[in-house]
Amino acid sequence: MKEVKMFRKFTVAGLCILVLNLLFSSSVFAETKSEREAKRIQKVRTNVEKLGTGKSARIELKLKDGTKLKGYIDRINENNFVVIDEKTGAENEVPYPQVKQVKGNNLSTGVKIAIGVGIAIVVLVVIALIGRSEF
Repeated sequence: MKEVKMFRKFTVAGLCILVLNLLFSSSVFAETKSEREAKRIQKVRTNVEKLGTGKSARIELKLKDGTKLKGYIDRINENNFVVIDEKTGAENEVPYPQVKQVKGNNLSTGVKIAIGVGIAIVVLVVIALIGRSEF
């Protein structure tokens, strides 16, 4: 009887690990280079739009040519956006395809972490409840 309970506990734990693996694994699909680039450009555009415009929309950029820009977003257009350097007041028009990395005062990272922690807590509670119940 004791071996059966241990077997069930290990089975439940193994199944929970498999479910977590499915939830947090990323799917890999075969994509062409142009499709990956289009997705990257869309992601940059979305991140810039989330930040908005104005002096509170602070941003740090790294461009593909190695240039680093720091300032705030003044205008957002369909194919580019304008970053104002706060120190010099210079306007830099930045095409989306030239952006390598974007950092800004965006709360979406915190929201993603909170969602992940919430899911993990729910899964752990379910595991604890299943482990305590007898079959």
